[in-house]
Amino acid sequence: MAAQGGGIVFQEKVSRLLARGNGRPVLKPNKKLVLGDSVANRRLGKGEATCITEMSVLMACWKQNNFVDSLCFREMTSFYTCVNKAQAAVKNQSSLQGGRLPPKQVNTLLKRFPNVTSEI
Repeated sequence: MAAQGGGIVFQEKVSRLLARGNGRPVLKPNKKLVLGDSVANRRLGKGEATCITEMSVLMACWKQNNFVDSLCFREMTSFYTCVNKAQAAVKNQSSLQGGRLPPKQVNTLLKRFPNVTSEI
């Protein structure tokens, strides 16, 4: 309900700016004030790197022990458990995705339901 009130206030403000007060409109758009029928195909951000600390500890252990895996078993297991946790978190997050649709799906929906440019 509050969102509708904000939308009405915004529409009134735009109509006031477009009104011909004092002879000329304050705002003169060079294109129609309607949404487009497509969005840009941008890729989603990669996010931040995870398990950097565990990886650096593992590499330091390898360097100290001349890259012998058996001597760095504890560091390897901590790194792999961190990687598995991070992959599970990414999988859970990708299913939710914060309520955003991918651009390809948005374009499909906009083609199915285009903007009405003429009044009925």
